[in-house]
Amino acid sequence: MLALTATCHSLASEAGFQPLGQGSLQRLETEAGEITRLHSLVVAEDGEIVLERTYAGPGSDQPANIKSLSKTVLAALVGAAIEQGVVEGVDQPIVELLGPMVPGGTDPRVDEITVGHLLSLQAGLERTSGSNYGAWVASANWVEDVLTRPFVDQPGGRMLYSTGSSHLLSAALAQAGDDSTLALARRWLGEPLDITIPDWPRDPQGIHFGGNDMQLSPQALIQVGELYRLDGVMDGTRVLPEGWVDASWTPRGTSPWTNDGYGYGWFVTHLGGERAYYGRGYGGQALYVIPDRKLTIAITADPMPPSPGGSFQHRLNRLVDTLVSDG
Repeated sequence: MLALTATCHSLASEAGFQPLGQGSLQRLETEAGEITRLHSLVVAEDGEIVLERTYAGPGSDQPANIKSLSKTVLAALVGAAIEQGVVEGVDQPIVELLGPMVPGGTDPRVDEITVGHLLSLQAGLERTSGSNYGAWVASANWVEDVLTRPFVDQPGGRMLYSTGSSHLLSAALAQAGDDSTLALARRWLGEPLDITIPDWPRDPQGIHFGGNDMQLSPQALIQVGELYRLDGVMDGTRVLPEGWVDASWTPRGTSPWTNDGYGYGWFVTHLGGERAYYGRGYGGQALYVIPDRKLTIAITADPMPPSPGGSFQHRLNRLVDTLVSDG
């Protein structure tokens, strides 16, 4: 378990590494406090929490709905499933894992969709997000609805942000792992990371929602980020396959809204002149990892008022950009 301290620690003894100064952290705390929607902000540097502040809502140790940031956590779970041997790898066709859950009469191109295509949101199927979201979650069978949608691109083509793609991964994990996605998440992530993973909503068939509505505390999110910063190893235990982090942080598509690259559950950008990776969810839920600065940052916010959309995510990015630049 990472040390959870609230004060800036000394890393000066590590050659070539310049830790964040108290002034930088204080400016970040002040600027974050001016964002009225913000709930919690947690900053970890080299594995220790150096800033932990709750502005509103539940505390940083309490579960919060992380919305589509769940896609980043689900991607970690897929990596853990590969490490456990339940999933062969990213090139495995999803139909092999779904088995009897695949409806008859699907487009033959469904057979070409791989685990990797779903992780990078490149399934090629019509999106279930945006204007299609309401009808999808109101359908009687979410998996069938996704797999019978028309193709708008080839598998492996452009990035099509679709929570339905992530939900197929949840269904595949439950089918191949012979247990619920919740139970697998608790076993393969919760235990080695020493975090609590509460139950979250399921579809009409009882499959846990893949890619949305997970409940994790900001402190737990920090642990997920640290797992990636530490190349998939936590306290000497390999949780994610060797090479998984590099593969996850390799852009395979481009977000049409931010122009940031997208890998396996992570957006790829530069903040403060450093390579940065982040996951995000509706209304201001975010997790950042900046490896060269040994930083992991978790943010939660109020998702209930009308979302200001991408502009709010840009504001969070600027917050982190300023911290890294100042530091």
